[in-house]
Amino acid sequence: MLTLGITSLQAEVRAEVIAAVARFDQFNEDNDPHGEHDCAVIEVRDKTVIFKIDYFDKSMQFGSDDPSDPAITTRVLTIMLCEEY
Repeated sequence: MLTLGITSLQAEVRAEVIAAVARFDQFNEDNDPHGEHDCAVIEVRDKTVIFKIDYFDKSMQFGSDDPSDPAITTRVLTIMLCEEY
């Protein structure tokens, strides 16, 4: 899911943001204290970008009872500009 702020970026910048999120692997105790690897803040050009993953039940109405089970979980990745948070 891309927020309005991300979709409003120039196509080239938007592509850089998506690529940066896809290759992000710098999780550590400071930015991922629970070891879940589901949220981070990155810099792309002059933009501060947040990405996060939410875990919903299959109806997309409630949180999943077991986020590790893909049979009952729908994962949603949201990418947004920091100022949209």
